[in-house]
Amino acid sequence: MSHLRLAILLGMTVALGPLALDTYLPAFPDIALHFGVDSAAVGLTLSVYVAVLGAGQLLGGPLSDRYGRARVLFAGLAVFAVSCVMIARAETLSQVLAWRVVQGLGGAWCAVSVPAIVRDTVRGNESARLFSLIGLIMFAAPALAPAIGTLVLVVTDWQGIFLLLAAYALLVGVLLYLGLFRRVETRRIETPLHTLLTNYAVVLKHSVAMRFVLLQALVFSVMLVFITHASFIYQEWFGLSSAVFSALFAMNVAGMAMANLLNRRLLLTLPSTLILRAGVVVQAVAATLLALSAWFQPPVYVVAALIMVAVASMGAIIPNNMSNALEFFPRLGGTAAAVMGATQFMLAGVISAVSTRLADGTLVPIALIMGACSLGAAFTVFSAVSAMQRLSAASAATAD
Repeated sequence: MSHLRLAILLGMTVALGPLALDTYLPAFPDIALHFGVDSAAVGLTLSVYVAVLGAGQLLGGPLSDRYGRARVLFAGLAVFAVSCVMIARAETLSQVLAWRVVQGLGGAWCAVSVPAIVRDTVRGNESARLFSLIGLIMFAAPALAPAIGTLVLVVTDWQGIFLLLAAYALLVGVLLYLGLFRRVETRRIETPLHTLLTNYAVVLKHSVAMRFVLLQALVFSVMLVFITHASFIYQEWFGLSSAVFSALFAMNVAGMAMANLLNRRLLLTLPSTLILRAGVVVQAVAATLLALSAWFQPPVYVVAALIMVAVASMGAIIPNNMSNALEFFPRLGGTAAAVMGATQFMLAGVISAVSTRLADGTLVPIALIMGACSLGAAFTVFSAVSAMQRLSAASAATAD
């Protein structure tokens, strides 16, 4: 199967996550009015989904190793679709919250299956290039999701958004069956059930791989802290209109896509570890300059430019980091992906929550947290790559 076809199928699958997060954002006022609550209460449906989207991968990953990627992925799509329909039929906000938990579980099983399938299919730089292509396709989801939700609200009510998500999940399932799983046999391990837990010990004890896992969580935290405070930074602090804010936000997505395209080209001639280090350093420099400049109340174009560089670098960091982290687990790709996904969402969620508690109405605490995460990532990437090179050298010496 060509990388493009595989990337389209897997990109559509992993796009379920951002679609479920962003498509219904324009409907918050309508949902609040429907249930007689405020927008903050509706916001809980977002937090609940993100939390389960991370934690649910810890169950889905090992199951996909044991029972095969197809079974777990199709189960996740089915759970996701059913929960969407039940959300549309919910009579209270409590019911919406309950079904968002179920929806997050289905989304988690889909999300954790994608990197595992990539690990089963290709290795090394080819793996990083495939992750880049998947990411490039997936970037369209957060960029288009609010507009899709707005269009749905023009012709129907907020429930129609979740029915559309259910239909999308079913469409993805059909395309995956016809385009992937009828042609490609995915990995399955016939081991006792108790290894679903002991396999986690194998991953967690791998000190080199866990450095890449920590790196993923730190760089993702930089982006999540920005997303959490983006409206405050641009609309409240700088007083920009919603149209300008949306344009600046879209430029960050475009920047990630451009970095992703550049990454795919560089991978043809350079090792992924070199590009990974360069991407993390670029992010660290941008975030550190943002933290330093925040003390002097910089103009909006300085802040916007530094944020764009820090966020855009994710387009080169994430594909290479995922490839390197999963390289150590040819038989436990699902479990390793689960550890990475859960750690990423949980740690970034905690850091983002802390940033809201430390916010004092200025840019300073936000920029300092972004800078601290990026500097931690820079330290981690050099430690991880050095340890990986030592391990490779030792393995080569043993083979000789």
